[in-house]
Amino acid sequence: MTVWFTSDTHFSDPRVLRIDRRPYPDLPAHDAALIANWNAVVAPGDTVWHLGDVALRPTAAWIAEILGTLNGIKHLIVGNNDGPDTLQAEGWASVGHYAEIVVDGRPLVLCHYAFRTWNGMGRGALDLHGHSHAKLTPIPKQYDVGVDAQGFTPVDLPTILASRRARKVGGRKAEPSP
Repeated sequence: MTVWFTSDTHFSDPRVLRIDRRPYPDLPAHDAALIANWNAVVAPGDTVWHLGDVALRPTAAWIAEILGTLNGIKHLIVGNNDGPDTLQAEGWASVGHYAEIVVDGRPLVLCHYAFRTWNGMGRGALDLHGHSHAKLTPIPKQYDVGVDAQGFTPVDLPTILASRRARKVGGRKAEPSP
């Protein structure tokens, strides 16, 4: 069983095509691609932490329908665009604004928003967040797990850790690959 992280899917939100310039011709293609990408990596028994901003103004029934198409046991960390219908939709194993968990022996702090400091920071805890749509310069031990930063796919902890190491070349940061 693998633990996955994602954020800022923004299902049915036309703003992401315009503002974030996501590479999809329209919202149905966007939503279908995110669902396909999710299900390509997440198995039914895996755990997924969605760090907020699931969809734009959905009904609880519509969110439950989307959640029903997505593999895994899903936990929601509330984002600024997650309204009452999203929070109350069937399909969430838990809903909260913040969580501290341990994966592969590594303490993780989960919130929709990036922190400047966080609990356990000096003891190796990582800050996983969304909200910034890959536009925030990370600080050490902080990772944006939003779909814009992670190839529109949920990521596991080894992938998250490798993403930072892969960007270093000869002791300095390399330009991110397209």
